[in-house]
Amino acid sequence: MWPKNPSDALSAGDSSFPPEHHQHSSSSLYSLWLQPLNHKYSPAGNQARADMNPEAQQDVSVSQGIRMMFYMMKPNETSFQTLEEVPDYVKQATPFFISLMLLELVVSWILKGKAPGRLDDALTSMSAGILSRLPSLFSRSIELTTYIYIWENYRLINLPWDSPWTWYLTFLGVDFGYYWFHRMAHEVNIMWAGHQTHHSSEDYNLSTALRQSVFQIYTSWIFYSPLALFIPPSVYAVHLQFNLLYQFWIHTEIINNLGPLELILNTPSHHRVHHGRNRYCIDKNYAGVLIIWDRIFGTFEAENEKVAYGLTHPINTFEPFMVQCHHLVYIWTTFWATPGFFNKFSVLFKGPGWSPGKPRLGLSEEIPEVTGKEVPFSSSVSHLLRIYVVVQFALMLAFYEETFADKAALSQVTLLLRVCFIILTLTSIGFLLDQRPKAAVLETFRCLVFLMLCRFGHLKPFTPSLSFALEL
Repeated sequence: MWPKNPSDALSAGDSSFPPEHHQHSSSSLYSLWLQPLNHKYSPAGNQARADMNPEAQQDVSVSQGIRMMFYMMKPNETSFQTLEEVPDYVKQATPFFISLMLLELVVSWILKGKAPGRLDDALTSMSAGILSRLPSLFSRSIELTTYIYIWENYRLINLPWDSPWTWYLTFLGVDFGYYWFHRMAHEVNIMWAGHQTHHSSEDYNLSTALRQSVFQIYTSWIFYSPLALFIPPSVYAVHLQFNLLYQFWIHTEIINNLGPLELILNTPSHHRVHHGRNRYCIDKNYAGVLIIWDRIFGTFEAENEKVAYGLTHPINTFEPFMVQCHHLVYIWTTFWATPGFFNKFSVLFKGPGWSPGKPRLGLSEEIPEVTGKEVPFSSSVSHLLRIYVVVQFALMLAFYEETFADKAALSQVTLLLRVCFIILTLTSIGFLLDQRPKAAVLETFRCLVFLMLCRFGHLKPFTPSLSFALEL
């Protein structure tokens, strides 16, 4: 969702600890997906999509943009007969993501006299969001391809795409599916290995919503698949996006209680509990949009004492591959160290807190108590180096956006080299923030790679003077 991967815009623990007792995630997953498909759901070009529905390529209005961030669009303006007509709402939400993050920053300064988070943590969250999107440069989202396959081969009935009843039924179905996916992502260790990325931030602000997993999308599709037996793909694609977009704004501390809405909707207060590592927060509030699922299935918990965010055993790093993969490494080590076939099976499919002789989800008394004196892991680099890191991140982000905009015109070799450069840049930034011994060597190598890619035309320098120098 960056939403699951805002992904189109842009907790599991240290291996020295017992398996991480699941944290909670925001929704997560801001995904990159929506690839054009024709009415039989086979690949088709952008021009075909524009010819069939010119409106689909137009930017949303300010009013529509605001409403889609809060799931307030109407059925009659978001119902489409074919999948290729469905706008890429997540991509069009980018300016609204940025605007809301800036608004959060201003309001936090006014109310609290400080920023809503830390620079190093925010950069790590955005880096995770970028990594989660890169696979979409080479293939379509598994959430759509599997859904289309089931629809074309196994659907039982064909509900009308233009009926408000179908629209509202899909809203409920997608949100119900998200609840169970999200819950299993906390209760099944191998799924938690992907989802823990989203919980690894020790801050809680709108940038946290962008901290998405590269792996999570490969299990989430299972929970939406039953809808393909009767819901048209075009209706499903709309609600999959809106469900993700709604979950962006609830990642904030500047909104307190919303009164009667707290009874029905997932709100910042409810979701703060979900992201907490306090004992009372564990395994609570899995909702995407409607908190009623948690109330029905016994996983609801109201915000009580002050929430401490992050994993129960913080990973203490800003390096993107560690953020994404550290729990997978832990599972691998634990799997081979655990005797017995059924115990090995349990390592994968029981809870992150399980070990032989314990209940399926582990023991709550083994979760470290929050004392209120926890200090979030922060980088101690100089202000000058922070500025350098921000500049390099901004340049990389520009290349990243350009790559997605021009991917149809780029060769596979250029695409692959650009993706490798983006990954190298994010890794180098993580090394710099962590002050790794080899950070300077890696950054020097990255700069040389940048010059080489520019020299051979795989990257375009932003300054004419650099282009001229590279031609000499």
